[in-house]
Amino acid sequence: MKVLIVGGGGREHAIAVSMKKSKRVDTIFCVPGNAGIAQIAECDPSIGVMEFDKIIAYGKEKAVDLVFVAPDNPLAAGLVDVLEAEGFRVFGPRKRAAILEASKAFSKDLMKKYHIPTADYETFDDPEKALAYLETAKMPIVLKADGLALGKGVLICHTLEEAKAGVREIMQDRHFGSAGDVLVIEEFMTGPEVSVLAFVDGKTIKPMASAQDHKRARDGDEGPNSGGMGNISPSPFYTKEVDEFCRKYIYQPTVDAMAAEGRAFKGVIFFGLMLTPEGPKVLEYNARFGDPEAQVVLCRMKNDLMDVVDACIDGTLDKIDLNFEEDAAVCVVLASEGYPVSYEKGYGITGLEHFDGKEDYYCFHAGTKFDGEGRIVTNGGRVLGVTARGKTLEEAREKAYEATEWVSFANKYMRHDIGKTIMP
Repeated sequence: MKVLIVGGGGREHAIAVSMKKSKRVDTIFCVPGNAGIAQIAECDPSIGVMEFDKIIAYGKEKAVDLVFVAPDNPLAAGLVDVLEAEGFRVFGPRKRAAILEASKAFSKDLMKKYHIPTADYETFDDPEKALAYLETAKMPIVLKADGLALGKGVLICHTLEEAKAGVREIMQDRHFGSAGDVLVIEEFMTGPEVSVLAFVDGKTIKPMASAQDHKRARDGDEGPNSGGMGNISPSPFYTKEVDEFCRKYIYQPTVDAMAAEGRAFKGVIFFGLMLTPEGPKVLEYNARFGDPEAQVVLCRMKNDLMDVVDACIDGTLDKIDLNFEEDAAVCVVLASEGYPVSYEKGYGITGLEHFDGKEDYYCFHAGTKFDGEGRIVTNGGRVLGVTARGKTLEEAREKAYEATEWVSFANKYMRHDIGKTIMP
């Protein structure tokens, strides 16, 4: 088979590496791709993920058998629908289903209607009404831009002044653009956060191994929210009891709710969970693989990814026995100093050859490209996802941090406490 992956980050590199292992995949294409993906796939960096016509033309030119749409924006904008209309076989939710991530107001209303556990909330399209509501609200409180905001449109406000400033930032100053047209104000929940990715075929859901993200940019969970500075899998907080509860009251009910709304979901649902004192509750849904969750989960999956993708598309996921290794994985993101606020790009990266031929070590490229002389240079806030597997989380963490020393670039920055405080 010939597979085209749409996207150009660490998640897409992890997907490409898994596809490369498939016995059924001969050739991988990727748009726009990056310097790491280019080592195992044919990339066209001139095609952006939102350039639907160019993606269609490229897919036809390469006669691809399957298109795997990985990022949130093209899913929300309906790339799957457009590709299917052109006769392509596609993995990813259609636009009507991708709204699960594209609108936080939609997903909150869905959870309320179908009694899926989540935080209490109110929705506003008028900043004055939102400000008035805050006057009597309990602090701390959470503000969420309704639309897509690169995983950063969430503000945790500890005082009324902070919350009012947050409303202005999201709704009036348009810090997240049109994502802030509607604002969700949510009660503040406490407890460990856990991420669970799950394959879905419209009716059946198969959860993958659990993971745990580290969103804040700085050590000690300080600094602004980022797209994710590192990840561990499995989460020590995700016990058998938690899994059983979530399967019964969150995972299957979400799939059933979407089907009941005429929005059957096929692809990957990301469940962002908080394990509160009252039990697990949904923080957020994503309509695709998380990043860097994909990096720590896919490298532990025993199944042939292509088999699972086919089952999701064909509605035969109930026949798949999804299995993961009994080991652990840790990903440490090497970022550009200043991310996620402002940072410089274009610095040469050295030491990538140290990963060649090393089992249990992976270097997933997130923001890289080739410069005019064929050198690999930094091209984003998150540059590399250095990932390692080990028998235990401690071993995987030790190996991942060891591997972060193998590569160098100017402005290299990372958190030094990924997984540290949550090891069993």
